[in-house]
Amino acid sequence: MSHQSLDSDDVPVTNGMPVLGLGTWQNDDPDACANAVETALNAGYRHIDTAQAYGNEDAVGRGIENADVDREDVFLATKVWIDNLAHDDVLSSTEESLDKLGVDYVDLLYVHWPSREYDPEETFRAFDELVDDGKVERVGISNFEPEQVDEAVETADSPIFANQIELHPLLPQEELRDHCADADIEIVAYSPLARGEVFDVPELSDVAEKHDASEAQVSLAWLREKGVTAIPKATSEDHILDNWESLGVELDDEDVEKIDAIDRTDRRVDPDFAPW
Repeated sequence: MSHQSLDSDDVPVTNGMPVLGLGTWQNDDPDACANAVETALNAGYRHIDTAQAYGNEDAVGRGIENADVDREDVFLATKVWIDNLAHDDVLSSTEESLDKLGVDYVDLLYVHWPSREYDPEETFRAFDELVDDGKVERVGISNFEPEQVDEAVETADSPIFANQIELHPLLPQEELRDHCADADIEIVAYSPLARGEVFDVPELSDVAEKHDASEAQVSLAWLREKGVTAIPKATSEDHILDNWESLGVELDDEDVEKIDAIDRTDRRVDPDFAPW
């Protein structure tokens, strides 16, 4: 497969958020993480996702600083870990995140999971203060089921901008997607390649062959067809560019129907504290 020539202008943007980003979960080697972020931004990515729990916010910040891209042109998201969701801990841990990232604000701050120290009233009161102080542009939630989504919408003064969830052809999450759409909440898909499982799905391989694409590119194109933002994790330049070139893959209705009909469910992230 030859690499296509795409630039940052080729990324569709939804409500100010580029619909393809770089995920950094489990990219905890500082140099590899910084290089991946720099490589992605120089290739055209403009959406970078990290979290306190990933232990790489400083490396992500270094990658942003080293890239030939202005901070203002990067949509940067991080997440507050479940141990830091009490009011004062949200404020102090977010300050630490900003320091590590080397930025004055983040474009999107998520509640990582509705678990442990999460208390909607206290947690979102702190998030709202961060928005008021200009340190956070948008409030997000992650791994929230419909009941928790509704509670967040009712509690936060700031609009809930996005719900980041595991989402891929083996876990389409249609009910949750519809619920968030009704609430005008964007969906951001983590593990959009099912942590590599998409390469072993015959339906995806068939569509990939038809388009002279990879199964990863087809999966990302399918998510884009669903109006979902994807943040695939990648460390090597080849994988970063392969995911980037998914923007050039256009699926037709037959392709989408074939992927929709995959009769297999495979949730890859399922901790004990999950709300489902």
